[in-house]
Amino acid sequence: MKLSLAHTLRHYDKKNIGKDILAGLIIMAVSIPISMGYALIAGLPAVYGLYGSVFPILAFALLSTSPQFIFGVDAAPAALIGSALLTLHVEAGSEEAMAVVPVLTFFAAVWLLAFSFMKAGKLVNYISAPVMGGFITGICSTIILMQVPKILGGTAGTGELFELAKHIGQTAKHVNVPSILLGVASLVILLVAKKLVPKFPMAVVLMVAGACYTRFGNVQELGIQTLSKVETGLPKWQMPDFSVVSIREAVTVSLSVAVVIMAETLLAENNFAQKNGYRIDDNQEIFAFSIGNFLAAFTGCCPINGSVSRTAMGEQYQGRTQLTSLVAGLSMIVLLLCGTGFIAYLPVPVLTAIVISALIGATEFDLMARLWKVSRTECMIFAGAFFGVLLLGTINGVLIGILLSFAEVIIRTAKPSTCFLGIQPGHKHFRDLKESSQIHALSGVLIYRFSSNLFFANVQVLKNDIEDHIKPDTKAVILDAGGIGSLDITAADCLKRLHQLLKEKGIRFYMTEHISDVNEQLRKLGLGYLIEEGCVRRTIHIALKDMGINRPYPLEDGVDNEERSASRKRADNRVQEFVWAFGSDAEKQIERQIEKQIVQLKESGDIEDLLHGRWAHMEELDEDEWLEHLEEHLKEIVNISGKDEHTLAMQIEEHRKQVHDRIAKNHPELAERFKERRHVLDVHLKERHPKVYELVLQSREKNERNR
Repeated sequence: MKLSLAHTLRHYDKKNIGKDILAGLIIMAVSIPISMGYALIAGLPAVYGLYGSVFPILAFALLSTSPQFIFGVDAAPAALIGSALLTLHVEAGSEEAMAVVPVLTFFAAVWLLAFSFMKAGKLVNYISAPVMGGFITGICSTIILMQVPKILGGTAGTGELFELAKHIGQTAKHVNVPSILLGVASLVILLVAKKLVPKFPMAVVLMVAGACYTRFGNVQELGIQTLSKVETGLPKWQMPDFSVVSIREAVTVSLSVAVVIMAETLLAENNFAQKNGYRIDDNQEIFAFSIGNFLAAFTGCCPINGSVSRTAMGEQYQGRTQLTSLVAGLSMIVLLLCGTGFIAYLPVPVLTAIVISALIGATEFDLMARLWKVSRTECMIFAGAFFGVLLLGTINGVLIGILLSFAEVIIRTAKPSTCFLGIQPGHKHFRDLKESSQIHALSGVLIYRFSSNLFFANVQVLKNDIEDHIKPDTKAVILDAGGIGSLDITAADCLKRLHQLLKEKGIRFYMTEHISDVNEQLRKLGLGYLIEEGCVRRTIHIALKDMGINRPYPLEDGVDNEERSASRKRADNRVQEFVWAFGSDAEKQIERQIEKQIVQLKESGDIEDLLHGRWAHMEELDEDEWLEHLEEHLKEIVNISGKDEHTLAMQIEEHRKQVHDRIAKNHPELAERFKERRHVLDVHLKERHPKVYELVLQSREKNERNR
């Protein structure tokens, strides 16, 4: 594995130094209550949370390829270690706990080192954006619920949703009103400042104000909690005592911790990377996790994890590189050596509000709302990952997320994109029959496109679609396999049965358009005889020629399909491009485009640009419909442009006349269709805007008299 040292500090842009230093100082400050609290959860004295915020963070900053992610003592590993101590019958906070925890941390680091050499980071590639979003939002929501009791005047909660809710309920029975007022006021100030002055370091201002209030105010009399005093000095370096716990138990417990650290941190890192447009090296990140935890083990700390809350805080204050982490780690050293007395002046409600504010910004409920509009399936996947973390914990949430990602892949491939193909009169390219009413199926031939690899979960879709659309006059079935790159034995057996069924009905079967590698797969799967019998052809056209069907192909219902000149084909290719582009929303989109141009007309005053539309080289049918929609806005355009409405109506009619003249000259076969369509558009205009319709009629009559 090729390592990159100080990756995010190379070619450093000096303009970021102020933001990085400020973000680092804020992260150091908010790490104090977070780290001390999680150290207690892990069964260690609170000061070890600060120790874990020094050397592991510095090592991670130099090894990480993520410019913004922050390492530190965090909830999930701390909770796992705390529960492991209970299983091992070790009392939290005891001398035995202080000996056992570094051993578990050491073996977690060993597992992480092994994962990096096994390139286990590839697993993250199989986690979808909805799973990542649900996972991060679940973690943020869990930590917020952990912090809520501290604003009420109690202690942080542990566990999952029901345990956290129970703890909040118990704390609510003995609330401290001044603590609530201070915490809620701080949170409101932070959220408002984030909206109004996002670059202002309001968190620093609140911490200084809180410390001053503690020093000169009546905090103790009001019962508002402050952080505990911390002894001065750096952690001592020593090798863990491996005799205090059996190796088998240490290896077993540490495996689950290492998996959580790898999965949770990589998921969160990739989420931030995707959101902010950069890439990370997953395997080097795992190596950085390992080194950070080795340093934690040698300084007596609990396992260290990536911190979503501190990363969100760094992002809020625009930290750009890992200089932020270096500043946080180095300033923590200064604090431990010189300023531990300051810690006791920090009010817990204020610091808790700062953490909650950062976590609210890291949640992705907006993604959930967007998914609800776009894809209910992906929205349910988001919700599954979210509630998995919230209800069952991080490790189970990771497993649920992975299972949901694989389920999503299977669901997508089990419902492939399919369509039946036809041809537009005078053209040679096959297109989806649903694309336009001008596309017609070939007489006696069923052409079916299947756009996915063919395997056990979706082959029945292909078989059922073809069987359901066979008609008494069907002479051949042609499978457009251009989207099929591979097939399994179940699919091969199904194709074999389909071929046999069609053969018994006297219907020829062809497979076309696929890459040559698929032919090799057909031979290996026992379908080589299809190639030998000529059922596998390179293109649809060759398959039709093999049946003796040549251009121009006969279409259903006797639709004329005569050969046309190149110029006529070129014009016809753009028929109803709005329908092709926007589907059933074509009319709404035309209206929306016109409304945008009317707004632009207020600034430009260019009527010609409005008449020709936003799309260059609009074909005749689309241009005619565009002008018809413009007529509905005639009075609005008159008011904006100041032009006489009769003049403007005549100008629009002149454009429509030019469109009709072009059609009559270049495409006489469509002229009659234009007349019919014009009548329909006039009826619509008369129904919607009778006054405008009367004005248009007057303009037409005047136009005819002038001619």
